Formats: sequence, structure tokens, C-alpha cells
Amino acid sequence: MIPLRMLAPLVLAASVSAAAAQTSNADKVEDLFAALGLPEMMQIMREEGVVYGAEIGGDLFGDRGTVDWTNTVSQIYDVDAMRSEVLTELTAELADDDVDAMLAFFTGEPGKTIISLELSARRALLDDAVEEAAKEVATEAMLDNTDRYQQVQTFVEVNDLVETNVVGAMNSNYAFYTGLMDGGAMPQELTEEQVLQDVWSQEPEIRVNTTEWVYSFLMLAYQPLTDNDLDAYIAFSETEAGQDLNDAMFAAFDGMFEDISRALGLGSAQFMTGQDI
Repeated sequence: MIPLRMLAPLVLAASVSAAAAQTSNADKVEDLFAALGLPEMMQIMREEGVVYGAEIGGDLFGDRGTVDWTNTVSQIYDVDAMRSEVLTELTAELADDDVDAMLAFFTGEPGKTIISLELSARRALLDDAVEEAAKEVATEAMLDNTDRYQQVQTFVEVNDLVETNVVGAMNSNYAFYTGLMDGGAMPQELTEEQVLQDVWSQEPEIRVNTTEWVYSFLMLAYQPLTDNDLDAYIAFSETEAGQDLNDAMFAAFDGMFEDISRALGLGSAQFMTGQDI
């Protein structure tokens, strides 16, 4: 039997060890955050968000209060806040996962090249003309069932990219409605069930748009990759570390997008009802 006087030092030592492990893992996740190109991706997402916010403003307000609404959207898509939220969530999600394996892939090749290509493609798609061209190329590849399309299809299926993005988009739409309701811009008799029904009614259109965007983006991004490099990415995605990272990324970004969507809904409601934004 261990003498009671020894328990405190042993527990303390274990606590210090656990804290050190958590700190070490957090540092690794921050390195992974950088290796995945997420700081630059946040900037691109902000640009996408500003465009999306302008579309919301046009649909809801027309030409009224353009400057005020633009400022509101800019504040909502705060890069520092987005970065902090995603990094915090990733650190929590990856606490017990093999971050070393993730770092090994994305700090080596073909991981580094893949991240660079994904960032370039995401930025290129900010141009409407590029986006339309990418859709046409992806559609043709799908119809011809090309070898590259089949590879990309495998990658999409391994990472469940369509389904998880559809669910994320629907959750974001629901969060937007929640913001509108909380801001008093929706009829008081509107029930949560009615909102959910409306969100679900959008599912077929969301699925079509999501599928089109996912394949357009990936076909554009991975076009320069060799078959071997894309196969290596698929192989990594099939590992436990790859699946853990995929799950963590969706959890982190879905949370961020839901918060942003609710803020956009609340901001829209405040504008629509004439409250101070």
C-alpha cells in the first residue's frame, strides 16, 4: 500500500506531465495549422464572405444602407477571430490524435504541393469566370468518366466531402434563420419546426450546388498533380490520422461558419428592424 504522503507528489507529477503533453500537442497543432495553409485560407474565406454578405444585403435590403451593411459584414468576417476559433477547436479535436503523422505528410511531399495547389485554386475561384470554366471542365470530366475524375471521386468518397459539406451548409442556413429570429425579423408565430422544414426543403438544391463546387474545386486544384501524388493523398486520407484530421477540420470550420451565419442573420435582422447594428 502506498503511504498517503506519497500521493500528492505522484498526482502532481502526473498533472504536470499531462499539462506538458497538452502544451506540446497544442504547439504541434499550431504548426499543423500553418502547414495546412489555414492562415492564408482564412483570408480567402474572408473575401468569399464579403461577396456573400453583399449578396445577402442585395436580396434583403436592395440599395439601402450599403455602406453600413458592408461594414457589418466586414466586422463579422474578422480574420483574427476566425483564426482563433478554428485553431482552438482544432486543438481540442486533435488532443488525442496522431498529429505527428499529419505533420509528416503536410510538411513533406506531396503534402506541401497539395496545400499550395488548394490555396491557389481557392483563390482563383474568387473570379466568376474561372469558377464557370472550372465547372465546365469538371462536368466534362464526369461525363467522360476520365481517370482523373475517378481519382477525385475516390478522394471525395474517402473524405465524405459532399455529405459533410451538405450538412454543414444546412446547419449554417439554420443558424442564419436563428439569427433572424433572435433579432426579431421573423414573424412571432413562426415555429422552430417550420424553420427546420424550410431548411430541409433546400437540401436538394444545396446538394447539387455542393457537389458541383466540390468537384470543380478539386479538379482545378489537383490538375497539376501526378496520379501517384493524388494516390498518396488518398492513401493518407484513408489512415486513422487522415480520418481524424478530416473530422476535426469539419468540426472546427462548421462551428465557425455557424457562428458567422448566426451573426449575419442577427445583423440582417437588426438592419431590417431599424435597430442599431
